[in-house]
Parts: sequence; C-alpha cells; structure tokens
Amino acid sequence: MRDQLGRRHFLTLAGAAAVAVAVVPEARASGDLFTLGVASGDPQPDGVVLWTRLAPEPVAPDGYGGMPDKRYQVKWEVAEDPTFRRIVRRGVEHAVREWGHSVHAEVHGLRPDREYWYRFVVGDQISPVGRTRTAPALFSRLNELTFAFASCQAYTDGFFTAYRHMADEDLDLVVHLGDYIYEGGGAGTIGRAHIPTAEVFSLADYRVRYGQYKSDPNLKAAHAAAPWVVAPDDHDVENNWAGDISQIDTEPDQDPAVFRQRRAAAYQAYYENLPLRRTSMPRGPEMQVYRRLTFGNLLQLNVLDTRRFRTDQLECVRGCDDRFDPARTMLGAEQEKWLLDGLGRSHARWNVLGNQIFAFEADHDAGESERYGMDTWDGYAAARQRLFDGLVQRKVDNFVMITGDAHRSVAADLKLNFADPSSRTVGTEFLGTSISSGGNGVDTDALGVTWLAENPHMRFHNSQRGYQRCVVTRSGWRTDYRVVPEVTVSGGPVITRAGVTVEAGRPGVADVA
Repeated sequence: MRDQLGRRHFLTLAGAAAVAVAVVPEARASGDLFTLGVASGDPQPDGVVLWTRLAPEPVAPDGYGGMPDKRYQVKWEVAEDPTFRRIVRRGVEHAVREWGHSVHAEVHGLRPDREYWYRFVVGDQISPVGRTRTAPALFSRLNELTFAFASCQAYTDGFFTAYRHMADEDLDLVVHLGDYIYEGGGAGTIGRAHIPTAEVFSLADYRVRYGQYKSDPNLKAAHAAAPWVVAPDDHDVENNWAGDISQIDTEPDQDPAVFRQRRAAAYQAYYENLPLRRTSMPRGPEMQVYRRLTFGNLLQLNVLDTRRFRTDQLECVRGCDDRFDPARTMLGAEQEKWLLDGLGRSHARWNVLGNQIFAFEADHDAGESERYGMDTWDGYAAARQRLFDGLVQRKVDNFVMITGDAHRSVAADLKLNFADPSSRTVGTEFLGTSISSGGNGVDTDALGVTWLAENPHMRFHNSQRGYQRCVVTRSGWRTDYRVVPEVTVSGGPVITRAGVTVEAGRPGVADVA
C-alpha cells in the first residue's frame, strides 16, 4: 500500500496548500477554529470518515470550545495531491452545538488502496491538511500492510513524544485500543495538570478534557498523518467499569442509572472528538463499538468492545475458581457470536482482534502460588476458552490479537490450554505498552521477571513507553516494539527495542530479535 508521493512529501507541501483555495465568507467565530486539528478514520475501499471539531477555545469551562450557539457550514475537500491541484471530492457538513460543533464527513467515491489529502473550510479559515488512505478492494490481493497500534495516554504522566515519531512513520493505518483520555483529576509532576483539575463526570467536563488532550501537537500530527481506527476502554469512561457497574465505591455513580448517565456523557464526548462513522454515533448510554474492517485478502480486523457487555469483575486474586464459570462473559452473547461467525467466514490471510485487555494467561506470583488479574481475560477464563475452542472448530488460521491497557509490552503464544505448555498454540498476542501512562518505565521490572519465569508462553517483555509498528505480508508478520527512553521531559529519540515475528501457517512467536 504505497504511492510514489509519500508521507514526507506531504509534510513538506501541506503547509502551502492553505493558500490554494478560494472561499466565500460565511458565519464566523472569533479565533482559530481548527485548534484541535484534523483526523480521518475507519477506511473502506471507497472512502473514509473525515473529522474535525470547531473549538477556538478548546478548554473553555462550559465545554462549548468557545463556539456560539450557531449552526456552521463546514466544507471539505479531498485531493490526490497535498497541494490540492487535483481535487476529486467536495462536500458540506454542518457543525452544531448539540454535538460539540464536531464534523464527521463520510466520503465515498474514492479509489481503493490510494493515498489522499483532505482539509476543511469555514468562512475564510482553512484547516491544516491531513493525509489518509482508503482500504484495498474487498478480496483483492494485497501483499503488504504497515500499521501502528497504541493505547493509554495519560496527559499528566508524560509527553506524547511517541506520537511525534509515529507521525514520521510511513503508515497505512493507526489502531488505538483505548484510554485516549483519563477521567481522573490530578496535576502530576511535569507541568501537565489535568483540566478540569477534578475527575470528570458531565458532558461539559469530558469535552474540556478532550480539548486539552487533543491540543497536544504530537497527537495532532499523528492524527493528520494516517487514518485511525479507535475503540474506547475503561478510562474513557471510568476506571475498570463493567456493563452498567461503576467500580469506585466512593463516587456518585454507584447507582446504575446514574452511571448510565455518565457513560452517555463519556460516549458522546468520545464520538465528538474522534473519526468515527455515524454507525457509532451514541444513543444515550449505548454506542456501537465492535465492528469489522478488511484490507483486501491480507487482513481482517475485528474491533472488540470488552467493557459494555462483560460480567462484573470478580473480587478475588487467588483461588478464583469462579473465573471458569461458563456464565461469565467478556463480550456478551451477541458480540461473541458476531466475532466467531466472522472469523469462520474470513477469507483473509491474517485474522486480527483489536482487543483492549490481554488474553494470555498471566500468573503474577513467583513459585507455587498463582495470582491472576480479574479485569483481564484471566478473570473470564471460560469465555476465553470458548473463543479459542471456536477458533479450532472453525479452522481459523493466522490468528493475532493486538492489545493495550497494561502499560507494558509482551509477545505471547496463545495456548488452547495454558496449564499444559505442550498444548496446541492457536495464535499470537502482541500486548503493546502505553504512550505515556505510568511515566518513564524501565526495560525490565520485577513483574516482567516474574511473568517470563512463570508463564512459558510469554516470549518477550518490556515496560518502557512507546508504540508498536506492524509490518504484515503474505508470508509473515513483524511487530517492532518502538520505545522512547523517557516521557517526563519533552522530546527524545525512538528506538526499536525488539522485532517479534510470526510466520504464516505457524501460530505463535517464531523469533524475537
């Protein structure tokens, strides 16, 4: 998926594109309307969704971003070149206060597997230019796909240096697996205190928090460089929530009805600030998160929702036989059926789950005792077994899970029976570290030592910050764990800590280099 005019050429020329369009003055708001940048997402063979949000004052306390209560006509343009000499599609959307003056333009009629550039126009203001790419045609032969995946970007914990480097990669896609914002208060120690300073509950406060995060120049650069596919995790609403259940006993949303109101606010702000299609537009406390995207006959990406339909977490950590209760669910019956049916029908070489929390078994205790986290798939062991049994029954080949949440990196074999190291390997999981959450991190910590010693299916571990770059071909998959040395100061280099490979037709990790 490569054109001769590359992303770096786009970065050079995009700044000049703003002078090339003639505009007609329309309704105006004072200040720069495009402080939050632009983004694209959910690529299909004939188009993508284009996003922006008008917000001259992105952290205004009322959550309206400095915008008056007016309806704004927002023009968009898509071109085959970053100077917009070859415009191929134009359209108009309307930004309204009810949806935070956000814009989600669903563009159709583009050519498959092609690079495009886009921008927005409001009155005499022209947005920054973004680069995007359509998906290959359904079932078409695709030889290579390069994408990154990331998660967990606590603003107070560190700078988004990793995103600056991600923007410099030549990527076809970025997958974000949750914790785009953190809902808590706190100031941290590096001069990046949360706004508002307290935990967020209302729509206005969630909007302000997104305004703060999305004002970060490195995050804006990564959004403008490639299309994104996104899914929320817990902190996008509240830490470790499950279904209609809040997990924090001291907060006012212990009543499920009150928690649903909070989730409705969080979902709306999430949608307003990310490049999602109208099929994911929230309806009160409900939002369609799980969905499927295909990239020719090379890769099928199944994006999961591991929060909304799950059973509540167990409270034990040792001797938790209830985690094997078949009534416990991670995905809910409908999503579980959707997933397995789709995997069974897949014609793709690689079958991938975009998954918020890790699925490999992780014994946290050294020695004879065992201890497992109850928020991960370990707390839903019967549901995990149903998934893995379903893969075997449907003869699903080249199964890979990409995962976030844990603020550390692991490459692991997925075993049909984790208690038996010699049992069948059904796939591979790449757990990816955080962008900034947890601070600087280290190459190896005490938990990493224990994990590698107690869990023979784990083949690599690292607990620094960064992101993952995946190069997928018909014969193999390589995940490069890209790490930055520190996030508590701005800037710094990125290195590849390890490249982990999987061979097509041979499930599990083939090599760590």
